[in-house]
Amino acid sequence: MKKENKQGAGMASHEILGGKVNIYRRNGLTWHCSASLKGIQYRTSTKETGLAQAKAFAEDWYLGLRGKLAAGLIKTEKTLAEAAKKFELEYAVITEGERSPKWVWSAPHFTGQIG
Repeated sequence: MKKENKQGAGMASHEILGGKVNIYRRNGLTWHCSASLKGIQYRTSTKETGLAQAKAFAEDWYLGLRGKLAAGLIKTEKTLAEAAKKFELEYAVITEGERSPKWVWSAPHFTGQIG
């Protein structure tokens, strides 16, 4: 099914697998595909310029993605340790240099013992 994309006039998109996978072209020659599984949006480039080849790639990609999710091979949630590490990396930017990084780890609300 072909439909007009909301993102821009003339940007065609196609649905396959009963609307579970969307195939679309951005401002280039290659097709991209997207799908939503368990409330998470996944996207990738098909690296194909032909629509038929892009549809075949997207179908294989989607079925592989579903299989990996079912087998628990794709992590869908961040751990507290990952969030803490990201906070530590962005801390200087967040505080605009007004706080010492040592303050974060000595504060009573954050012990740095996450792992």
